[in-house]
Amino acid sequence: MKQVYNFNAGPAALPLDVMLQIQDELLDLQGTGLSILEISHRSKEYENINGETQQLLKELLNIPSDYEVLFLQGGASTQFAMVPMNFLTGGRKASYLHSGTWSGKAIAEARKIGETAIAGSSEADHFKKVPNLNRMKIDPETAYIHLTSNETIAGTQYQNFINTGEVPLFADMSSDILSRPIDVSNFALIYAGAQKNLGPSGVTVVIVKRKILERIPASIPDIMNYRIHANKRSLFHTPPVFAVYIVNLMLKWIRNNGGVKAIEQRNYRKANLIYSTIDKSGGFYNGLAHPESRSMMNVTFSIFNEGIEKHFLQEAEQNGFVGVKGHRDAGHLRVSIYNAVTYEQCQALTDFMLDFQKRFG
Repeated sequence: MKQVYNFNAGPAALPLDVMLQIQDELLDLQGTGLSILEISHRSKEYENINGETQQLLKELLNIPSDYEVLFLQGGASTQFAMVPMNFLTGGRKASYLHSGTWSGKAIAEARKIGETAIAGSSEADHFKKVPNLNRMKIDPETAYIHLTSNETIAGTQYQNFINTGEVPLFADMSSDILSRPIDVSNFALIYAGAQKNLGPSGVTVVIVKRKILERIPASIPDIMNYRIHANKRSLFHTPPVFAVYIVNLMLKWIRNNGGVKAIEQRNYRKANLIYSTIDKSGGFYNGLAHPESRSMMNVTFSIFNEGIEKHFLQEAEQNGFVGVKGHRDAGHLRVSIYNAVTYEQCQALTDFMLDFQKRFG
């Protein structure tokens, strides 16, 4: 096979061990004689996968017992609408932190449902850093506060979170869930599309405090109602069986590699290697995010000369580095180093960056 280094922003890299297991079991899942692609979602085999995957996530993130774990479809974009449909009700308002493109999309959807306030924004800084949570004014009448923990396009990430007291805190963690330990009890609801750190596209994980499900009006359509999905254990309708199965394998891979704390240490080493290469380049490479808001998942940077930057992209592709072109809304360069990306792959990239600088600096 051709040597490829997968730095795509999502769908993203999967560990080789996981892909080999998928390959090995694809035609015969656990001795059933059936493929995971064709088993019934009502079968005991899938019921076991569904329940085990929920339990694995609870154990890895130390999720308290009063939370539900759901597997839904539609990606984070559906969650942008589901969250306000379920909780922005009764004439109340929601507060959103605006940190970039993805939080902006969540805000736009919420405004279609009800009154939406901006509790903090880094737009004046061109989203090169995240809003300061300690400066946020919390209205006790707010239905919920919403943030996006990691902005993949800008390459920014909240380094810490705060306790918002009686006001529920919701988070889109699509691009950094399970990349580091978090205190789930600080949040009333967390959602995450799987295609960065958890598996393939097709399933979205939702972690929700059981108590707030009581707030959901009966008028919400069943398919969009968190309480319905929780009561049916994510089996209200045909679930994304194959995607949940791969999430199951990914969670076992994280567990077998030391758990979330060990994954965080790996991710820190990877990110530090690339950021150090940028910072020590004497201005040849320039980081696009403020240092205090730099993401461990998405490293965004530019090269001092536009023409040389284009040549960098050409050579990177020729050398098997996939996905290093920045998002179309931001341009420049981006490497996404989610959980499955190895330190050795990051080392290969930085070796290429150093060699390219020698030749064009």
